[in-house]
Amino acid sequence: MTEFIRKRMSNVRNDIFSGITVALALVPEAVAFAFVAGVDPLVGLYAAFMVGLITSIFGGRPGMISGATGALAVVMVSLVSEGNAMGAEGENLGLYYLFATVMLMGIIQILAGILKLGKFVRLIPHPVMMGFVNGLAIVIFISQLGMFKKTVNGKKVWLEGNQLYYMIGLVLLTMLIMWGLPKIKKAKKLPEALIAIVVVSSIAILVHLDVATVGSFIRDGGGNGLGGGFPTPKLETFSKIPFTWETFKFIFPYALILAAIGLIESLMTLNLIDDLTETRGNGNKECIAQGSANIVTGFFGGMGGCAMIGQSIINIKSGGRGRLSGIVAAVLLLIFILFGAPYIERIPIAALVGVMFMVVIGTFAWSSFRIINKIPKTDLFVLVLVSALTVIFDLAIAVIAGVIVSALVFSWENAKRIRARKTIREDGTKVYEIWGPLFFGSIAAFNEKFDVKNDPDMVEIDFMESRVSDHSALEAIFNIVEKYEAEGKTLRLKHLSEECKQLLYKSNSKFYDVIVNAIDDPRYHVVENPEAFN
Repeated sequence: MTEFIRKRMSNVRNDIFSGITVALALVPEAVAFAFVAGVDPLVGLYAAFMVGLITSIFGGRPGMISGATGALAVVMVSLVSEGNAMGAEGENLGLYYLFATVMLMGIIQILAGILKLGKFVRLIPHPVMMGFVNGLAIVIFISQLGMFKKTVNGKKVWLEGNQLYYMIGLVLLTMLIMWGLPKIKKAKKLPEALIAIVVVSSIAILVHLDVATVGSFIRDGGGNGLGGGFPTPKLETFSKIPFTWETFKFIFPYALILAAIGLIESLMTLNLIDDLTETRGNGNKECIAQGSANIVTGFFGGMGGCAMIGQSIINIKSGGRGRLSGIVAAVLLLIFILFGAPYIERIPIAALVGVMFMVVIGTFAWSSFRIINKIPKTDLFVLVLVSALTVIFDLAIAVIAGVIVSALVFSWENAKRIRARKTIREDGTKVYEIWGPLFFGSIAAFNEKFDVKNDPDMVEIDFMESRVSDHSALEAIFNIVEKYEAEGKTLRLKHLSEECKQLLYKSNSKFYDVIVNAIDDPRYHVVENPEAFN
C-alpha cells in the first residue's frame, strides 16, 4: 500500500503546476471557441470546466486535457444559426438546440465506447498520425495569429506601432523563458510555462504596457467579462424545444458529426500522448467518459467538447502525467470564473500566445522533413494530404481521407502480389500453385492466371502459399470451379483453410468432391479471433 501511494504521489508537484498553466491557457481558447460557435463566452468556459473535470477523473488517458474545441465549434455555428431562425427574434432558441444536440452527442459517444469502437484508433497508419500532428500544429499557429489583431469599428485589423512591438516582444520573451529555463541545471524541474506567464504578466502590469489582455480579448469579442456563477441545470431546454420526430431529425445529423469529430480528435490525441509518455491509454473508456461529460455539460449549459491537443501537449511538456493535472486545471478554471476574473483578465494575451507558439514547435513532427526521401512516396502523399486537409477542412475529414487512401494503397500493393506457378505432372495434371493474398483487390489478377479452355482435363489449384481473406475470394474460387466444370474438366482444390472449406461446402455440396482433404493440410485461417489480440 505504501509503495502504491508513493507512486501515485511522486508527480503531484508537477501535476499541480502543469494544471495551473493549462488553466491559464484554457481561458482564451474556450472564449475564442465560444465566439466561433456564436454563443456567450461562459458557455465555452463552463464546457471547458465540466468536460475537463469529468474526463480527467473517469477518462482512459491520464494527463490528457479536454474542453471546448475549434473543431466542434465550426460545426456548432450553423446549428446555433439554424436553431435561432426557428424561434422568435431574441428568443435565442439556437442555444437550447445546441444543449440538446450536445446531450445526444454524448449518448452516441457512450454507445461507441460500449461497442468498443475506440480500439479502431490502432488501425490509423503512422503517416496519418504524422500528418494529423503537423496539420494541427499549423492550425494552432494560424489561430494564434488572430491574437495579433484588434477590433476597430467592428472589424478586425492588424496591430500597429507600439502595440505590435510590445506584443511581439512579450511573445518572444515568453518563448525565451520557456526555452532557456530547462537549460539551467537548478531550474530544470521548474514549471517553465507557468513561470513565463507570471514574469511576462508582471512586466506588462508594472510597466503599464498598452497590450491586449484576457479581459480586453473577451470584450472585443462581444463578451461582458470572465466572471460568472456556478453552472446550473438548464431545465428550460426541455420546455423550449419540442421533443418531436422533427426535432430529432434536425439535431441528430449534427450530433452524429459532433460525436465523430470529438471521438476522432480525442482518440488521436490519446494516441499521441501514448507515444509521448510511452504508456497506453484506454480508448473505449475514453469514449464513455467523453460521452458522459458531454451529456452533463449539455444539461448544465455548456457547448460540449473533446480532447484538446494543444492543452494536452502543454500539460505533458510541463510535467503533468496523472489525473490530478486535469482536475487542477478544471477546478482552477471554475475558481477563475467565480472569484478570480479581475486578476485573470489582466494577463496579457502575448504570454499565452508565446506558450502556444512553443506548443506548435513541440507538436510539429520535424522528423517528417528528414524522412522525405526515406519513406515510400505513397506514405509521403498521405502525410501531406492529411496535413493539408486538417488545415483546409477539419481533423475528422483529414483522418478519414488519410485512412481511406492508406487502405486503398495497401490493397493495391497487395493486389499486385498474387502469383501462380504452373507445372505439369507426369500424369498430365496441370498444377497451379497460388502465392500471395487472395481478396477483393486481387481476384481480377487471380482469374487471369487460368487458361480454362486450353488446360488439360485434370487440374489442381494449390493454396499452400496463399491466404483466402474474404467473401470476394470465395466467390472467385467458386466461379473458377464452375468454369472448369462447364468445360467438362476435373478440378481439385488443395490446402484451403478449414473456414474456407466449410463456407464452400455450405454454398454447394459438389465441393465435397472438388476439395482434397486427405493430405497434410496446414491450418490457415480466414478470420482470426479478434478478442485474442485485445
